[in-house]
Amino acid sequence: MEFDDLSHRVIGCAIEVHRELGPGLLESAYEQCLAHELSRNGIRFELQHPQPVEYKGLKLDCGYRIDLLAEGELILELKSVNKLTGVHEAQLLTYMKLSGTKTGLLINFNVVKLKDGIKRFVL
Repeated sequence: MEFDDLSHRVIGCAIEVHRELGPGLLESAYEQCLAHELSRNGIRFELQHPQPVEYKGLKLDCGYRIDLLAEGELILELKSVNKLTGVHEAQLLTYMKLSGTKTGLLINFNVVKLKDGIKRFVL
């Protein structure tokens, strides 16, 4: 599956969740609903995918978890905050670097229009 097609389908699922729920809920609610929507649309994913830190050949389980990993190639980092900041972007970029994943979506559900809460990153 091409990334462009995958990202388009995932964003469509996120929009559907936002359309049904609107802003103002906890991130965990959006995560569970998005997981359900991805399943309904035949998109394989891992929920709370463990992401170890590799340091000088040592693999460390430091408790980091990727919110959703779609089709093994697209990281979805979900937020429900007033405003996305550089820290949120850095978190996604770090997960992308640690996992070797080239693409990621940072999705903030706490906005009036979801398109204003989506940022795409490519390494």
